[in-house]
Amino acid sequence: MEKILGLFSLRDKKAVVTGGAGILGSAIGKGLGKAGAEIAICDIVNTDKIVKKFKKEGIKAQGYSIDVMDIGKIKVCCDKVIKDFGRIDILVNSAGGNIKEATTSKELSFFDLPLPALEKVVALNLFGGAILPCQVFGRRMVKNKTGGSIINISSMNAFRPLTRIPGYSAAKAAVSNFTQWLATHLASEYNKNLRVNAIAPGFFLTAQNRYLLLDKENKLTPRGETIIKHTPMGRFGDPEELTGACIWLASEASRFVTGIVVPIDGGFNAFSGV
Repeated sequence: MEKILGLFSLRDKKAVVTGGAGILGSAIGKGLGKAGAEIAICDIVNTDKIVKKFKKEGIKAQGYSIDVMDIGKIKVCCDKVIKDFGRIDILVNSAGGNIKEATTSKELSFFDLPLPALEKVVALNLFGGAILPCQVFGRRMVKNKTGGSIINISSMNAFRPLTRIPGYSAAKAAVSNFTQWLATHLASEYNKNLRVNAIAPGFFLTAQNRYLLLDKENKLTPRGETIIKHTPMGRFGDPEELTGACIWLASEASRFVTGIVVPIDGGFNAFSGV
């Protein structure tokens, strides 16, 4: 039993979580920390509150400023993490999100969606949410003799494009594709023990999607009701329910797993609607 459980241990591992102060990122960071990893919480917003909370729970954590849309600032953050941690074993790219200006509505048709808003959503989720951090942190990780694990955050939108959010859907589909590409590239060209995978969350309430799923009285919108009806488990996900898959993908338990996208969606992707 101890040997099996040991496969999932992240003891002495060093993990970077971009977007680590967000709802999903902080939940994943907490899970990795509880499994034994030392956590670098990296975000554009202040990380003091999250770091303090982690430390109270016995998790070794430090906060770092990062702007995932600025490769120069990513490099500065990476250098600081390396100086403090010595190396990086795990990278979780959880920065991302959607904005109202890139979402169709009765007031804003697809034909009138402004290009700057669409560009911002695609850039944040694809470049800032995956490619740029993988370039910077990945350059350090390929040097690890024992390899490591990169975990990107895809979405149900990558499997089934949802109505109203074309930019976000396209970007997350690209994240899934990039995850497979990078997994092959790193294993073939640099380090066969450096793995790249992704999780694809279903519907979790966050600051970015709350306006689409709940009304001002915190009741389900018609869109929210449709989602619940098409989720066999009949509810939104709890952010902590992402942690099990991330611990598995970050640990030795998945040492022969690379290039996959794991749905965590309460059955949404498996349900035909009939």
